[in-house]
Amino acid sequence: MSTKTVRVLVLMCSSRPGARGPAVAEWLAETVAPRAAELGVELVPVALRDLGLPFLDEEDEPASGVYRHEHTKRWSATVDAADGFIAVTPEYNYGMPAILKNALDYLGREWAWKPMGFVSYGNTSAGTRSVQHAKQVVTTLRLVPLGATLALRIGDTMENGRVRPDAGRAAIAVGVLDELVRVAHALRPLREQARSQPGPLPGSYVRQLTPGDAGEVLVLQRCCWMEEALANDTLAVPALGESLERVGAWLATWHTTGLWQDGRLLGMVRARRVDDDWHVGRLGVVPDLRGRGVGRWLLGRAEAAAEAGCRRFVLRTGAESRRNLALYHAQGYRTESSDGATAFLTKPVPAHEPAPAAG
Repeated sequence: MSTKTVRVLVLMCSSRPGARGPAVAEWLAETVAPRAAELGVELVPVALRDLGLPFLDEEDEPASGVYRHEHTKRWSATVDAADGFIAVTPEYNYGMPAILKNALDYLGREWAWKPMGFVSYGNTSAGTRSVQHAKQVVTTLRLVPLGATLALRIGDTMENGRVRPDAGRAAIAVGVLDELVRVAHALRPLREQARSQPGPLPGSYVRQLTPGDAGEVLVLQRCCWMEEALANDTLAVPALGESLERVGAWLATWHTTGLWQDGRLLGMVRARRVDDDWHVGRLGVVPDLRGRGVGRWLLGRAEAAAEAGCRRFVLRTGAESRRNLALYHAQGYRTESSDGATAFLTKPVPAHEPAPAAG
């Protein structure tokens, strides 16, 4: 279950005055808009000619990620924030427009592990040779070109500067979007792993959770906290009764670390400051990975994130949750109090040693 919005850039790839690309892109956006709303897709039109990108003028190779010019930094941020792309492109002399090739060449990691679909237009070949050319280039950047494409022959599809309505063309356009979204979701773990810190298990990685992860968190809570409900003989466990909206709300206010592997949320822990205390909670690990040190590792991550000035760690668990209590006691926590239902545990925050003097 995913609640993440998929951000798709619709790239208009012609810089020629009077080009048909804007009309094709407008038709595409209008045609797929209802389906985009159903799939949670944000369509963002981008005219390459408006980016102000000169022929590649960076001193360092794009793979370095070192950019000196503001136009490159803006383009990097735009592409980095996207989950996929649809290139609306003409064909020039059996190839793609130079403006598209230049825009691709500017960047490196920002393109990686994202899908790219194509809507081409032209006369005899309907722009298909432009797509063939572009696919050779985008795979080098670790973009994943879609199998689904749409090719428009100008004489058959355009009238008075607009694309004529046609149910068949519309269905193909929606098919391109559908495939792009499926591939974008499938590639998300590769994108995240490439820019995240490694976790304790082979192939795992950690990143901060956001309200967009509420669906995965909701599922994790309900599979992890049922054991606590059984141990304490109650279903009045907050993590079991929360709605998707409630989970999203607290994800916006807590510092929450998630451990992932191949798109699966394996575990999490949240923390935040309250006065001089660093509160830790919602430490959960999928049942099939318990006993492998994952919970202990996540707890250490939460503690390491404590803000300067915090004097103690604070957490709560069920008074009869013996597995949890054993873990926390082994990590130096002591039970301060218990009301019979909930145990309140604390541990001093270690004093930070001053850095050695230079010399």
